[in-house]
Amino acid sequence: MNNDLQNKYIEKEAIHGAKNYSPLPVVLKRGEGVYLWDVNDNKYLDMMSAYSAVSHGHSHPKLVSSLVDQSNKLAIASRAFYTEPLAEYIEKLSNLSGFSSILPMNTGAEAVETAIKAARRWGYFTKGIPENEAEIIVADGNFHGRTTTIVGFSSEEDYKKGFGPFPEGFKTADYCSTGCECSKVCEKSINSFESLITENTCAILVEPIQGEGGIITPQPGWLKQLREVCTQNNVLLILDEIQSGLGRTGKLFAYEHENIQPDGLILGKALGGGLLPVSAFLSSREIMDHFNPGSHGSTFGGNPLAAVVASKALDILFEENLIENSREMGDYLANSLRNINTNLIKEVRGKGLWIGVEVHEDTVRAKQICLDLLDLGILAKETHETVIRFAPPLIINKDQIDWALERITKVFKKYT
Repeated sequence: MNNDLQNKYIEKEAIHGAKNYSPLPVVLKRGEGVYLWDVNDNKYLDMMSAYSAVSHGHSHPKLVSSLVDQSNKLAIASRAFYTEPLAEYIEKLSNLSGFSSILPMNTGAEAVETAIKAARRWGYFTKGIPENEAEIIVADGNFHGRTTTIVGFSSEEDYKKGFGPFPEGFKTADYCSTGCECSKVCEKSINSFESLITENTCAILVEPIQGEGGIITPQPGWLKQLREVCTQNNVLLILDEIQSGLGRTGKLFAYEHENIQPDGLILGKALGGGLLPVSAFLSSREIMDHFNPGSHGSTFGGNPLAAVVASKALDILFEENLIENSREMGDYLANSLRNINTNLIKEVRGKGLWIGVEVHEDTVRAKQICLDLLDLGILAKETHETVIRFAPPLIINKDQIDWALERITKVFKKYT
């Protein structure tokens, strides 16, 4: 392996780039489908999908074609004008999701900020909360983005250190997990949310599954009970499905596993087809109509190029049965991981092709496992030192998973 070539680019980033990331020591140059190649032409199976952004696979031909075609017509015109691609895209997303109103943005964090603004306006203009008194309840262990507002209500101190002061108006309740020993559906978590609700509470904002938190999957029925709490207290339920949405968990949206309907939905990542940053906040007309011209906006949000790519990304989910494949291959991968004969693994959890493998903290660091997998041609990433995330593109097949499992098993047994 020509380490000198890789080191050249790694050193350039070290010299000229901010040190806000700690990448694995590999320099990638191209991708196709479920595979990536480095500058030395070594081939890797992508088990990360850029945190669900590449659900359709790298450089999907139909998506690339749509992007090229539209870029030759009109890429951006700003929202000062109407465009055909945006109208067609938001109509499609509305019909698929059941939400009557769509506000397109670019990054996931922008869409979360949009949801916060929408919830507060609804609180003031519909619920009658006194001005500047609105409160939003979030969950412990949350990850919703990196803006100062969002990190301000994070429970991870490293995300907040040196960035204050932070805005007020957020309270933190206990998230639910499958490891809860409650006799009923996570009564501890539900009671925690209920105890924080006041007449000034406008919304509860949670992830149906916490991704950055370690693929933390709540008990069955928890989200449905949280929905009931919101309804009973006239509080909006807003779900962040930036990572979990669009087929990742084996359903179009993760909340469909609980047969509920939130009041607001935040999408991103896979909405851009692995090509562009595309996000959106989805809600009802009642909530969204509190926005008026000048109250919110984005130069690039809803641009024609992004709209065409996002529209095609939605089509492909159904045309190529990616949602069903996520469910089937996800079940197969999760069960196979559980069947590995090793005392290293504490728990395997997740839904669809979004799986977290937690190792016992007194054994080996998750990052070391990821480095070992890298040497064997698998790209995966750790979170919170003890969890390895496996989230390959939704196009992955059984043969490719079996190839990965052989190497994953080898690494786990190395530390058994």
